[in-house]
Amino acid sequence: MERLLAPLLFLLFPALTHSAPSGLDQLVNALQAKYARLSSLAAGFTQIYTAPGERMRRESGQLLLKKPGKMRWDYTTPEAKLYVSDGKSIYEYVPAERLATRTKVKEASDLRAPFMFLLGRGDLRRDFKQIEFASESPARAGNRVIRLVPKRAQEFRELLIEVEPNSLQLARLSVIDRNNARSDFLFSNIRENVALDDSQFAFKPPAGVEVREQ
Repeated sequence: MERLLAPLLFLLFPALTHSAPSGLDQLVNALQAKYARLSSLAAGFTQIYTAPGERMRRESGQLLLKKPGKMRWDYTTPEAKLYVSDGKSIYEYVPAERLATRTKVKEASDLRAPFMFLLGRGDLRRDFKQIEFASESPARAGNRVIRLVPKRAQEFRELLIEVEPNSLQLARLSVIDRNNARSDFLFSNIRENVALDDSQFAFKPPAGVEVREQ
């Protein structure tokens, strides 16, 4: 199974001016407040990976997030695979390979780590040194795109977050790494604060499946 690059869905933004709140300030404040209150989220997703000199890859599936720190990515197209975390360990499993890998969350290096911001694991102003409205156009008319640069050295160079400014609903999260490889996560049918059982975030390897420490 190909690794998805560097940690994606635990963080997001930096310190801003102390003057009267701007449109950007207000949006950041509202996002931080909303996702601090969020307990769970379910959505469909499409992931598009592009990199210089490589063929574009497109995958899709279903995403579940639950506080504290639980994630489940069920990829269905073009290949079935699973990425699931109970908040302590992360498992990646490809049924066709009959192999799973286990990584401690603190040691994980994957593009999905910034999603942990949605689970209360990140602080926008604490974790990012630069925040601004991005120059690129949103995927959906009327949305706003925010560009974020992390304070600490990360596997990713910057994040782009596209939101609907009134509902603050995520439309897209894009992760760009230091080699200009990019993963765009596009979301659909987002449901917030849905009832999710902890068992949905536990990995039990099927009979005959080897689990290796990453």
